[in-house]
Amino acid sequence: MRRLSIFVLATFIVIFLSGCSNYFDSGDLQNAGMLVETTIHDQPWNEKGYEGLLSIEEEFGVDVFYKEDVKTQADVREAVDELVSNGVNLIFGNSSAYGQFFEDISATYPEVHFVYFNGGQFGEDVTSLNFNAHAMGFFAGMMAGEMTETNRVGVIGAFEWQPEIEGFFEGVTYQNPEAEVNFNYVNDWNGNELAMDMYKTMRDDGTDVIYPAGNAYSHSIIEQANQDGIYAIGYVADQSEIAEETVLTSTVQHLSELYTLAAKEFNEGDLRGGVMTYDFQDDMISLGKLSPDVPEEFQKVIQEEIEAYKESDLLPHESSHDE
Repeated sequence: MRRLSIFVLATFIVIFLSGCSNYFDSGDLQNAGMLVETTIHDQPWNEKGYEGLLSIEEEFGVDVFYKEDVKTQADVREAVDELVSNGVNLIFGNSSAYGQFFEDISATYPEVHFVYFNGGQFGEDVTSLNFNAHAMGFFAGMMAGEMTETNRVGVIGAFEWQPEIEGFFEGVTYQNPEAEVNFNYVNDWNGNELAMDMYKTMRDDGTDVIYPAGNAYSHSIIEQANQDGIYAIGYVADQSEIAEETVLTSTVQHLSELYTLAAKEFNEGDLRGGVMTYDFQDDMISLGKLSPDVPEEFQKVIQEEIEAYKESDLLPHESSHDE
């Protein structure tokens, strides 16, 4: 009886392992997971990522999992091991920071495809999905340049390298050459307290349109701008719901839709390692709802310029369509 039990157990293990191999090697989406550096509810970016994960669950009928506070290589390995044990073969890292981590460990998990955002690292099973944020910044800058009455516009960026900030500056000066753009950088996607100090300094200096280009602090700065009677530009999500008149528009990145697109391509065997970029033309970037304070004539101008950009890939200052 004991020999028979051992034989049966051994047979079961062989069948189970064979099943696992087919399970992962099928190329189809099995289950999906997400890693975040903080929590899924502390900023619009992570909230959008979580919405994308839930969309995958609904659309593909798979189980989804997420791990919070994953910041180091050791954290990533531990989290990935746990996700893989739950049958996950598509893992999203909801930050550019995961690019190097994923590149370093991807060979250890050949059955898993790794996806992260806005970075340059990639591998056979590592894909970086990038938003071309320059154009969204440009159109938001045009809005700010048009609506400022003091000719003082402020940017509170997370990091100096953000392409939307350069685009914003170009858009302001294109629309209103008389306007001055002041920059401050938190050097952190969060940094609420420091960002608010920067905001108050700009407000006291006469800035009347502010662009808080950071994840966690955009909401609180918009709320304060509303109390102070100055305008703001929303960031990542459509933040008009915070204060409809105060938020002139928002620079929206459709992160949740990009999650679903990546899952669809992976499920169909079409997701490849590499760096991919998305913009207005892909409907992955847009401007949010426009404030009722924006004159209808200028609302029409902005919409026409965006459509022209989608057709030509040229921003207004690069094209001659209006000559």
